Amino acid sequence: MAKQVKLSARPRADIGRNSVKHLRSRGVVPAVIYGHKDQPANLEINTRDIAALLKRAIGENILVELDIAGVPKLSLIQEVQHHPVRGDILHVDFLEVAMDEVLHTEVPLEPIGEADGVKNFGGLLEHSLRSLAIECLPKDLPELIRVDISALGLNQSIHVRDLLLPEGVKATTDADITVFIVAEPKVEVTPVAGAEPQKAPEVIKEKKPVEGAEAAKPAKK
Repeated sequence: MAKQVKLSARPRADIGRNSVKHLRSRGVVPAVIYGHKDQPANLEINTRDIAALLKRAIGENILVELDIAGVPKLSLIQEVQHHPVRGDILHVDFLEVAMDEVLHTEVPLEPIGEADGVKNFGGLLEHSLRSLAIECLPKDLPELIRVDISALGLNQSIHVRDLLLPEGVKATTDADITVFIVAEPKVEVTPVAGAEPQKAPEVIKEKKPVEGAEAAKPAKK
């Protein structure tokens, strides 16, 4: 299951571009928490704390016990916005959850092992589905789902219905969708050196008579 970690946060009253710049200059990241039964609330969290938390995470699903000025709230990191160039954390969205309410989220799928069709027959492994839509209680939420592909032969595939999911986890993605498949290697035809390309046969067309001209007749003796 996903690890539950603790993170301190403080309410944030100021909003707007100028206030955000001021927060970042103090080593603080703006955030928001929403969902469950409460109204959305603006927060601020320490940049180093959230960066360290994300660095230790294996998958994208992270259960966080937010301590907001002494009030604990269980939440799921819903989205992290990064600077497109520097990669700095710009903003974090938290989704408030309850231990007795079912979550609807997506979990990354990771292959383990080497497919038999790749290892022994030169096939190509195609990873068609990167994440799986699931539903479960917070206590059963996995960080990611690992799929053993070692027995997968040439032209064989694994579908959603074939996945072995952790206890308490149910897939909501279509059961017939392909997750992994070992395809046959593509064979490229190499042209023979010095060989001339084949020319299309010449088509001889019948000449049309000149308009207005009479057909030539043999001369009488």
